[in-house]
Amino acid sequence: MAGDADEQEAQDGGQNKLVDEEQRKESRLTLEQWLNKSMRIKMTDGRTLVGVFLCTDCDCNIIMGSCEEYLKPPDCLPKEDPRILGLAMIPGKHVISIEIDETASQEEGNVGQLVQQY
Repeated sequence: MAGDADEQEAQDGGQNKLVDEEQRKESRLTLEQWLNKSMRIKMTDGRTLVGVFLCTDCDCNIIMGSCEEYLKPPDCLPKEDPRILGLAMIPGKHVISIEIDETASQEEGNVGQLVQQY
């Protein structure tokens, strides 16, 4: 009886490993798609950071390049001037949400098309 239970546990463990591997692959592909994309990160203290996603680590810390800090959301009125941070490390424990800014990517693509034409 104990042998049967061990056998079943080993089989279930194997399935869990396969599921974990697939989730890791999907997560990795998602992160790779975000590389060098403009993103907006909302933080626990109310600040919003806008910059280019460069990398992350196993603790969910995020490295952003060309980063700007807004004390109020960037789309609220009246507009405030951002504080330029440049290269920034954002601790994962302070991140509330992450948004990929597709409009910035499209604008960069349009600029690239214009440059290629000339």
